[in-house]
Amino acid sequence: MDSILATFLANPFVYLSMPLISGLVGFATNVLAIKMMFEPVDFIGRKPLLGWQGIIPRRAPKMAAISVETITRHLISQEEIFNRLDANKIASALEPALNDLVPDLVDDIMEQYQPRLWEFTPTLVKRRVYHNVQREAPALIHDIMDQLTRNISQVYDLEDMVVTTLSDNKALLNQIFQEVGHSEFRFISRSGFYFGVLFGVLQTGIWLFFQELWLLPAFGLLVGYATNVIALQMIFKPRDPIGVGPLSIQGLFIKRQSEVARDYGRLVANSVLTPANIIKGLLQGPHSDRFFSMITRHVQRVVDNQSSVAKPVVTLAVGTQTYRDIKQSAVNLLIERLPTTLQHIEKYADEALDLESTLSHRLQRLSPAKFEGMLRPAFEQDEWLLILVGAALGFCVGTAQLLFFL
Repeated sequence: MDSILATFLANPFVYLSMPLISGLVGFATNVLAIKMMFEPVDFIGRKPLLGWQGIIPRRAPKMAAISVETITRHLISQEEIFNRLDANKIASALEPALNDLVPDLVDDIMEQYQPRLWEFTPTLVKRRVYHNVQREAPALIHDIMDQLTRNISQVYDLEDMVVTTLSDNKALLNQIFQEVGHSEFRFISRSGFYFGVLFGVLQTGIWLFFQELWLLPAFGLLVGYATNVIALQMIFKPRDPIGVGPLSIQGLFIKRQSEVARDYGRLVANSVLTPANIIKGLLQGPHSDRFFSMITRHVQRVVDNQSSVAKPVVTLAVGTQTYRDIKQSAVNLLIERLPTTLQHIEKYADEALDLESTLSHRLQRLSPAKFEGMLRPAFEQDEWLLILVGAALGFCVGTAQLLFFL
């Protein structure tokens, strides 16, 4: 005992610094691991091997697919989203925009196909034409909404919209994972220091008895490896609460389910499942051609209705092909204006869908296993690489520590 004390007193700075250095190694490796998950958003270096891109941005499509699974399988379906929209209220929201749009559409078509006739048409007659077309608008919207809700799986792909939105916006994808797991990432950083200090105390005790040169690099590697592994395990395990005396132990992320549900519901509702993104998916998604075909049928029916009495005369005057061209022009002009026109329903859609409340409430009711799947995959992707980097950094610091002591 006296010899151990004498050894300690001979170099007290060396022994007292071991726990501190070990704690700093654990803290640094864990912080680096978190940084490597998210940064940089875009690849820096020379592809394919000389450089780095954050794990989540690099795996954006797969990470987006994980979010899709959580949203569409456990929280809300595209059928429910569109069933919440009332055709009457959509028609009311669109009425001012459509009333302004109709005169332009009619003028453009007539000036393209019958410019002389339209030029000399009395203003009163023109207004009557505008009014007749405007009168058809609510029925047109009802018919399109009815077809849309009954055939939503054929004309819309919610999963594709979410994946496209998150894959194209890697910063948003990072934000979702960072905000949902902000407490866990903070815990990983801090726990690296605490666990590192504990390992450092163990290292100090062993070094007092066995001053083998390989011990310091070996402990550095162990600290860099173990602090990451232990922190990751504590975030998700155990899934269900385990009583230990007066304490209840549960995975940190699972324990925060109610808080996470609120954050996730707000983020997804305000950044992903927005009315603007839903409309964009309808107009630009993989099934948009089917949606436009649906609009084409209904708009051409409106044109036929307006010319039903005089249709034989009209076709005789302009020709069957020109009459078809007129109907297609009406469709093309309307589709061209759709993105701007549909912006008028975003406020109503946001209120009607109430997605923030729905997503938060349903997320709170998920089982621990399903809830864990929201964040766990972010760590599982290339987790071995993060742990390896932590171990390598710890080894390098341990080697430097050895050289310094020598």
